[in-house]
Amino acid sequence: MTVTFLNFIGWLEQRELPCLFKKYFHIDCPGCGFQRGIIALLRGSIKESFFLFPTTFALMLFFGCLFINSNHKFINDKNLLNGGLIFIFSVFISSYLYKII
Repeated sequence: MTVTFLNFIGWLEQRELPCLFKKYFHIDCPGCGFQRGIIALLRGSIKESFFLFPTTFALMLFFGCLFINSNHKFINDKNLLNGGLIFIFSVFISSYLYKII
């Protein structure tokens, strides 16, 4: 990795937003781990990123499918959007429930 990219990752780490939900209610919010997961992914730590926020990979898969479908039209856009959003929502909810249980 170049020095500039590493500086960017360090810059992101210094500017992480605090979770107000966790601060006031003392439990993780559904989005806790998103920022740290993205930073871990940028660092190349795929396993750590997955354990911090599994929905990141569902989002990457979804946007990848949207990109491929925009060029080749394998699936109707409406079906792809609906199915993708249901998939992302189910991964999001199940990973959050697993985290708090």
